[in-house]
Amino acid sequence: QVQLVESGGGLVQAGGSLRLSCAASGSIVKINAMGWYRQAPGKQRELVASITIDGNTNYADSVKGRFTISRDNAKNTVYLQMNSLKPEDTAVYYCNADVITYRRGSVSRNDYWGQGTQVTVSS
Repeated sequence: QVQLVESGGGLVQAGGSLRLSCAASGSIVKINAMGWYRQAPGKQRELVASITIDGNTNYADSVKGRFTISRDNAKNTVYLQMNSLKPEDTAVYYCNADVITYRRGSVSRNDYWGQGTQVTVSS
């Protein structure tokens, strides 16, 4: 019903920057909160940043001041600008969205995930 497609990951040196994008498509009526999570090898998935439909943001302490989340509601897209990257930021980054859909006369609300994009920061 809803697809989240991420892009922008890659390999960067410590201190560098990357910008992740996540575009949602499908039978979307409204997207509430959107967010970015990450999972490093051997660790649990953790919230990196989230943003409400009104633009209120929340960040993990480890990325405050370095990462910025934003969204374009007209494009159903969320972004994550990552600056001053550190080796400990290395992980697979996943996009998440709380989406209301309409299909065949039925309204539903579900949580969707992207496929993940690898971010690797070398020291």
